[in-house]
Amino acid sequence: MPDLLILQKRILVDASPVLYDRPLTPESFLEGWEVHNAHWEVHDGAFWGMNPHPAPGVIFTRQGFPGNVLVECTARVLLPSTHDIDVMWNMSWDTEKNQRGPAYVAGVQGWWEGKVGIEKSPEYRLIAAAPCPWFEPEHDYHIQAGSVDGHCFLFVDGVLRLELLDPHPIDSSIHNRIGFEAYQSMICVRDISVRQIIWEPRPLSYPQEF
Repeated sequence: MPDLLILQKRILVDASPVLYDRPLTPESFLEGWEVHNAHWEVHDGAFWGMNPHPAPGVIFTRQGFPGNVLVECTARVLLPSTHDIDVMWNMSWDTEKNQRGPAYVAGVQGWWEGKVGIEKSPEYRLIAAAPCPWFEPEHDYHIQAGSVDGHCFLFVDGVLRLELLDPHPIDSSIHNRIGFEAYQSMICVRDISVRQIIWEPRPLSYPQEF
């Protein structure tokens, strides 16, 4: 699998150990995942999520994945829904408030105006987003999202769509689940895997132009 190139870093995907790649079955669903505020089910080897409300409807792992992780999946929006594929990592769930705790959330066709972006919950004071006019419902997108010590990134179909640097990274020794979210949307997610990121420095400089 090709390496992922972000600012000053090369993520060595093939060298990054696989932490999770279990097939999605009714058994693995019940044993390995929690659902909150939405309807999720397993259908044809994929998770199908439906949430008609303007709020996070999540499914996330019972298992934790501390450290720098790369989440990969294939996902699409199911018509008549037209928006919001959301992937989460370094996350936790606040049971008392029944809402997401600290987490990085990468979204495709979200933020009410059709944007691709990354945000940090629960304060949502760290957000980066950009238009994604290339998005189409019912199209399968290969999503790769994660972070290296707070350096967050989102690739869609092998193209780097966004990256940002969090000056105060989430403590993944405490907040370390991965998951997916339907936000007033219906989505299908399959081919889920999690890797522990192995990376190397990639010094950048401009060539002399004049």
